[in-house]
Amino acid sequence: MSLYIGIDSGTQSVKAVVLDLATRQVIAEARAPHKLIEGLPVGHMEQHPHEWTAALDFVLGEVAAQIDGQRVRGIGVSGQQHGFVPLDRNGDVIRPAKLWCDTSTTAECAIITKKLGGPKGAIRKTGNLILPGFTAPKILWLKRHEPANYAKLRHVLLPHDYLNFFLTGNYFMEFGDASGTALLDVRRRAWSRDAINAIDRKLADWLPPLSGSHEAAGTLRPELASRYGFAPDVVVSAGGGDNMMGAIGTGNVAPGVVTASFGTSGTIYAFAGKPVIDPAGEIAAFCSSTGGWLPLLCTMNVTTVTEQVRALFQHDHGALNAAVAAAPAGAGGLVLLPYLAGERTPNVPDGSGVLLGLSNHNFTAGHIARAAMEGVTLGMNYGLRRLATLGVKAKEIRVTGGGAKSPVWRQLMADVFGVPVVAMVEDEGAALGGALQAAWCVAIRGGNKKAKLTDFTTGTVAVDEATRCVPNPANVARYRELQALQDKLSVALRDVFAAQRKLAAG
Repeated sequence: MSLYIGIDSGTQSVKAVVLDLATRQVIAEARAPHKLIEGLPVGHMEQHPHEWTAALDFVLGEVAAQIDGQRVRGIGVSGQQHGFVPLDRNGDVIRPAKLWCDTSTTAECAIITKKLGGPKGAIRKTGNLILPGFTAPKILWLKRHEPANYAKLRHVLLPHDYLNFFLTGNYFMEFGDASGTALLDVRRRAWSRDAINAIDRKLADWLPPLSGSHEAAGTLRPELASRYGFAPDVVVSAGGGDNMMGAIGTGNVAPGVVTASFGTSGTIYAFAGKPVIDPAGEIAAFCSSTGGWLPLLCTMNVTTVTEQVRALFQHDHGALNAAVAAAPAGAGGLVLLPYLAGERTPNVPDGSGVLLGLSNHNFTAGHIARAAMEGVTLGMNYGLRRLATLGVKAKEIRVTGGGAKSPVWRQLMADVFGVPVVAMVEDEGAALGGALQAAWCVAIRGGNKKAKLTDFTTGTVAVDEATRCVPNPANVARYRELQALQDKLSVALRDVFAAQRKLAAG
């Protein structure tokens, strides 16, 4: 029977899983790390795309050595959203990619927003606000700050598109990841001429044609197929952004399922059969990589915060969890505003971290560690409550990512969110989503035009009932109070953050 490979290229590493469609089991996995470029100014976050391709090449070689490569029929790629990969006319990378977590483009966001008629105009013309994380302001940043590099620009790709380009040689973009550029009118699933013209009319010629998520980016280049021992007709599916593919990998392909990812960043999202547009622009109105839509909230600071606290106190993960478990809910009055990299939801790009309420009795590693874990979870709950006002209400949340592996954190999530949370049997949701989308694509390509994604997610995607946590009513009430306090603190410090950012920049 057929095998399908799913790839997830994130900020820290590239992962691969191999799905045996006959048994609906993952039979091989591999991982390779890559790094951020160090020493950049505050707010600038960049990576070399060649590190992604080197890591991709490594993990494909690793899993190929564990399987019968001739059984591989398809590959699906998930990638970190919003990154800007600028290519010249020959398809060569012009400069390092600016990433989703880069917040250096606030001036460019303001310029584009003004040209679109203000925030309401931006939402009317694209469905989203123009935020620093998105791709559009990064393109304008290049035009304004590096005109010599901008003069070479002929192709604009997102990170997962660039990996598809490496695999197939084709320039390709599907609706899901494209909706995170702020250049797409998500209602019409078409490029927004107004958003493009706000940057450069020529940009329309440098964007790939848009394709459906069920379509193929192409077939694997012959030299790569030969290198890995694969058949010459291996299909590379459309792929998508990490959240879109994570939705597939957690079975979030029909109404009623809500997924939360606790990784470097934090996201919560749900499938919708029609666009969900937030008039305030706090919830991203994305398309899914399944043919539907994916209303999504994103916070920029999750495991980056807890990992820094863990390193500060020289804990391993077990010691960190034990310290958090020993501290009381509410961390003895400590409130952490976790904006170490600025923040996207709420939109506070100049934000910084704030620890409020230190006293003689709570100035301990355990209290601070708990405040960190609570702070990032409350930050995500800010957006979850906004989703509820738009009609997307959670009865249960499927959790993935590094944070989902911690029983202490899962219970804290349930208490903050006020609904049960449960982890997945296969935690590499985005990579699994890539494999499942590849299977769907190959089925349609093979003539089964009625194939649905649910044909492949059903029986493959499963929750791990042993991980289920239900809310503690006393803690739910405590966290409601803490949420109100964190929200007030965030609003009260907005003016202070900008001044502090200038001071930090020297």
